[in-house]
Amino acid sequence: MLNRLPAFARALPRDARDTLFLLLVIGWVLLPQISHLPLWCSGLAATVLVWRGWLALQARPLPGRWWLVLLLALTLAATFFTHRTLLGRDAGVTLLVVLLSLKTLELRARRDAFVVFFLAFFCMLSNFFYSQSLPVAFSMLVGLLGLLTVLVNAHMPVGKPPLLQAAKTASAMALLGAPIMVVLFMFFPRMAPLWGVPSDAMAGRSGLSGSMQVGNIASLALDDSVAMRIRFEGSPPPQRELYFRGPVLSSFNGREWTSSRADLFSRRTAGPALAVSGAPINYEVTLEPTRRPWLLTLEAATQVPVLPGFEAAMQPDLQWLTDRPINDLLRYKARSFPAFRYGPTRDETALREFVELPPGFNPRTLALAADMRRDPRYAQAGNAQMVQVVLERLRAGGFTYTLEPGVYGRNTADEFWFDRKEGFCEHIASSFVILMRALDVPARIVTGYQGGELNGVDGFWTVRQSDAHAWAEVWQPGAGWVRVDPTSAVSPGRTGAFQRLAAPAGVVAQTLGTFSPTLLADLRALWEATNNAWSQWVLNYTQGRQLDLLRRFGFESPTWEDLSYVLIGTVVLAAVLGGAWALWDRTQHDPWLRMLARTRKRLAKAGLPSTAATSPRQLAVQVLARYGESGRPLHDWLIQLEGQRYARAPKGPSAGARHALQAPALQQLRQQWSRLAWPA
Repeated sequence: MLNRLPAFARALPRDARDTLFLLLVIGWVLLPQISHLPLWCSGLAATVLVWRGWLALQARPLPGRWWLVLLLALTLAATFFTHRTLLGRDAGVTLLVVLLSLKTLELRARRDAFVVFFLAFFCMLSNFFYSQSLPVAFSMLVGLLGLLTVLVNAHMPVGKPPLLQAAKTASAMALLGAPIMVVLFMFFPRMAPLWGVPSDAMAGRSGLSGSMQVGNIASLALDDSVAMRIRFEGSPPPQRELYFRGPVLSSFNGREWTSSRADLFSRRTAGPALAVSGAPINYEVTLEPTRRPWLLTLEAATQVPVLPGFEAAMQPDLQWLTDRPINDLLRYKARSFPAFRYGPTRDETALREFVELPPGFNPRTLALAADMRRDPRYAQAGNAQMVQVVLERLRAGGFTYTLEPGVYGRNTADEFWFDRKEGFCEHIASSFVILMRALDVPARIVTGYQGGELNGVDGFWTVRQSDAHAWAEVWQPGAGWVRVDPTSAVSPGRTGAFQRLAAPAGVVAQTLGTFSPTLLADLRALWEATNNAWSQWVLNYTQGRQLDLLRRFGFESPTWEDLSYVLIGTVVLAAVLGGAWALWDRTQHDPWLRMLARTRKRLAKAGLPSTAATSPRQLAVQVLARYGESGRPLHDWLIQLEGQRYARAPKGPSAGARHALQAPALQQLRQQWSRLAWPA
């Protein structure tokens, strides 16, 4: 079947072949958009493209203009009904896909084809509104070469030139334009990105959230996507000490933990009473888009992280927040002290907020706390001792860590302590904090990420969404807020290096594992290192890095003006060098002989070899003998080429005048050469 496809393509009329190839390229460009488009839009685009291909194969007439007007009106109404607007990113991309699909039903002239080409270019760029990952970039590079091939092919109106020939020309054009694109990428002033990220849909998956609902999720699906990458200066701390602080949750209504702050960011907010000791840890974070203002740092960062274009402030609960959501890849440097103490050291009225519990919930847990307080062993116990008592209960009470605890009822802490005795970190942390509050010990929940894994290829630590974690903070007199991770008491490996959470392996992964236990891990590390390099050097090529590049070139205090001067100077220099090379090449080589040599080379690839002594007329005779009437255009062109050089010139004019008379004819032959249908 596959062997018949090339013969089938050669048998098609050129219009049908070119139309099918264009539709194939458009389908490739639109394919990554399917997950972001409304279902009706994807179905409409697929139906229209298939219908247009069928019309091309059957050589049937295209639908009338009124049908297109009706379809356009219906799709406009559907777009407005779906997005409640015709403006914005999602609605704009939907309309763009609709217009591109419907425009293929108007492919009657070259002008219509050019409109389709450029609409397809815009659709290709719109893919980056949703993702700038390396696979998407590679896919769009293939789409770009396909669209350039279609564009080059449209400028070959004579005969039926092979698509491979147009593809080679398009690839050469792309390679010639690549240096210019690199220069523009490096020196063109960086603007704020126009794209965003898709809506958050983390329910039922591991990851960081601004609130924590306990017991609503029966099973947790591990999200293995990257949350951030860390590069440490010097030796990294042990994996069990890698706690990246996120939202702090202190308000509880019986089912959901939330932050007690109404305003997430305020410049007037005073920082906490933080005291640090020991040696600091310097590191650089590459944070994936979160659509949240959370700035994740190791506990505890005392200085404002070095942020490009953001303002940040530390909140009283030790969390760092930016002045706006982080919608794009962000890289920042920070310094943290693993040994720290913060918060009030003496009991204060403000701490009463952290012992409050909603009435009517978890009566058995409250009764347990009352029994513990009546126990003579704990009558005079302080907060620190009560923490150890509860942790020992977790260690010795038969509690287990699981990703499938089932749906909890109204009294989540009661079910955890007395019935199920299993759950993941949110159940354990929530139940621990509820019991501590019932014991009149101030406590709250801290969420963030814990741990990570070292990529041996590039030396970065990778923190995934599956590393999202919840732990507790307990207030102790004289020490302030102290981190307590109750999950470590149930499953010490969760915060260590031996039993990290991992998604179940698929069939392919299991098969590879039978051949080499480390092959899959090595391939994954290599792929993630490649993705990280793409993020570091391409996606995160910021304004600051542009100016740093100018500093390496000798600019002491580079500005936007310096960047513009360098860009203009580089472009002018490239243009001058290109013009000088073209002038030198023209003076060193006879353009007529160069054209004849290119023709001989092309014919040799087609199976018609010749020597340097073979004249154009002899080549023309060989072409006609080999290919018959199908080679007539090439035969006539070769005869014209010979006549351009050897035809008798008019008497009178000098040699310079005769050369001037021949030059336009040579240029015309060069244009005809690019449009010839060469034999395969």
